[in-house]
Amino acid sequence: MELGLNGATTLKADLATDIAVAGRAGFDFVEIWAAKLMGYLEAGGLPALRRDLRRAGVRAATLNSVERVTFNDPSGHIRMLEDFQRFCRVAQAINCETVIVVPSPRPKGASLADIAQESVRVLRELSSIAKPTGVRLAYEFLGFADCTVNTLAQCAAIVEKVARPNVGLVLDTFHFFAGGSRLASIRQVDPGKIFIVHLNDVERAPRRKMHDALRLFPGKGIIPLASILRALKAIGYAGRFSVEIFRPQYWNRSPLQVAREARATALAALRQAGLC
Repeated sequence: MELGLNGATTLKADLATDIAVAGRAGFDFVEIWAAKLMGYLEAGGLPALRRDLRRAGVRAATLNSVERVTFNDPSGHIRMLEDFQRFCRVAQAINCETVIVVPSPRPKGASLADIAQESVRVLRELSSIAKPTGVRLAYEFLGFADCTVNTLAQCAAIVEKVARPNVGLVLDTFHFFAGGSRLASIRQVDPGKIFIVHLNDVERAPRRKMHDALRLFPGKGIIPLASILRALKAIGYAGRFSVEIFRPQYWNRSPLQVAREARATALAALRQAGLC
């Protein structure tokens, strides 16, 4: 088991700060936030990024993320492919295993069959682009009603149909809970296809009204984290966990303080479930 810090949790900090505080807080890796990466590369380039990771003693596990990868018009699809290709090149250069990709909102009239067909088509195309670089892609379902892929079961079925070794999924506990995914669906997933688990919690609210700003540190809200994590343990998942929280109140605090609390609360949840 490895534990990481996602750049969304410290969103107002720059990438150099994320890397430094992740190392000082004791994380094993960072998930690099896309907007921070672009600014960093313009200022320092890849040699500086490799240097900062080495000095902090952390690895880059994912680049997070290329969004709205499905249901684009032709020009939008070309731009998305260009973004993905650029991320794959950066990931390869810094020995980062995975690029996260996110489905689009639901177009009017799109059926579940349409969504599955489009997702499989795009993921196979991205898989072929990523293959020469040795980079994997992880499809992240979003538990919002307007997202095309919003449950674990739906996402896992798409990934299974893609049937490519470099294509897997992200399980985010907020999206799992907000989208109404069921614990039983975890038992149907190949643990090798879960490339990373995003750990977080959420304030009490109706699920249909949950949004990212309501996220909390693990164990501070109403998500049944222990049950989710025990279900993951039961299928043999012992891979990477990362704390991803989009909470403005946290962004206004010291990034190091946030990183330390994120790690402490995540470890407590993982220990409760017997995962560390």
